[in-house]
Amino acid sequence: MPREYRTIQEVAGPLMLVKSVENVKYDELGEIELADGSVRRCKVLEIDGSNALVQLYEASTGINLKSSKVRFLGRSLELGVSEDMLGRVFNGMGRTIDNGPDILPDERRDINGLAMNPAARAYPSEFIQTGVSAIDGLNTLVRGQKLPIFSASGLPHANLAAQIARQAKVVGTDEPFAVVFAAMGITFEESNFFVESFKATGAIDRTVLFINLANDPAVERIATPRMALTAAEYLAFEKDMHVLVILTDITNYADALREVSAARKEVPGRRGYPGYMYTDLASMYERAGRQRGKKGSITMIPILTMPEDDITHPIPDLTGYITEGQIILSRALYRKGVMPPIDVLPSLSRLKDKGIGVGKTREDHAATMNQLFAAYSRGKDAKELMVILGEAALSDIDIIYARFADAFEEKYVSQGYFTDRSIQETLDIGWELLRILPRSELKRIGDKMLDKYYEK
Repeated sequence: MPREYRTIQEVAGPLMLVKSVENVKYDELGEIELADGSVRRCKVLEIDGSNALVQLYEASTGINLKSSKVRFLGRSLELGVSEDMLGRVFNGMGRTIDNGPDILPDERRDINGLAMNPAARAYPSEFIQTGVSAIDGLNTLVRGQKLPIFSASGLPHANLAAQIARQAKVVGTDEPFAVVFAAMGITFEESNFFVESFKATGAIDRTVLFINLANDPAVERIATPRMALTAAEYLAFEKDMHVLVILTDITNYADALREVSAARKEVPGRRGYPGYMYTDLASMYERAGRQRGKKGSITMIPILTMPEDDITHPIPDLTGYITEGQIILSRALYRKGVMPPIDVLPSLSRLKDKGIGVGKTREDHAATMNQLFAAYSRGKDAKELMVILGEAALSDIDIIYARFADAFEEKYVSQGYFTDRSIQETLDIGWELLRILPRSELKRIGDKMLDKYYEK
């Protein structure tokens, strides 16, 4: 039986102090019943002797200290999971918001799942095709990987996120593939964009959406990604699906963490974020991966906007430590009209070499990837020299490289948000661009491969 208390001592913003409680645990879920019978949810943040500090999931307005009562439910926040979640839209607390019926859950799971045991992890090795050349060809995503997208305010990361969610697939298998999409602290307009975008292409049928709006409480924002990961774990490890989890925007999540930490009067760390932010982010990111003996997998793409375009800011900095690489969006490419504006040189997928090659993509993938990186890098250097010294100061070969860099951005990186390229198309476009350069410049590709692909 839930224990009831009428001992609310004070309410300060989203926090409430309840006195003389017994056997109440950290993170336990509670309900506050107001005089008019309405119920609001809360969770225990801190226990000090017989005092419990609780945090409200809804607004604190209208709570009368004398006539309101608190019930502690003896469990943490849970999500009811079942396969019927696919095609549905939920709020940040796991309630349906698409005017459909409630889900009849197969089971209820605590949303604070554990990070995957390193000893139980299987090594990521299968290629996931996103249909985006700059990712598939040069910074390949592998099943079970965590590959964040570092964006900046005003850049079209929402379009890229929606594109990956619509197009991603494990090539060469007919195994079930699902997308769990969690949006935190977004506007109603952005929320509408995601829902409509998935509906228009039919991708919603294999997608579970969790949407937390900017005007929802900060504490709900902290629960949203955990709701999404709980749904993903169920679909991956109980229903043997390959699940792609897209979390946007981690910056809004970290800001909510800072807000809650400040309300608790905790000692702030770097830039006011709590000192445990690294641990907190790791407890989310490390729930992705592949498990030995299980068919399913969780691949994760967290998206974050770097405050003031600063990659050394704590949020991208800590995310980079925990995840296996990063895709970086560039403001300069965006201004040039390159869509999506992925800056391939500082971007990195640490597992890309594990998911490419014979039997996965194509034999020429690794060699052409290295050659494209080298040629684009040299082409960009040539263009910078051209700006300073003028075209006349460049050698003939440097002028060819500068032309290559322009063509590479125009044809390879820029493809729009509705073009779904197969890995074969991406590799063929790569060869088309390499033919701009003389054969003698292609030092990273063997003669056998050059005979087969360059001379076509």
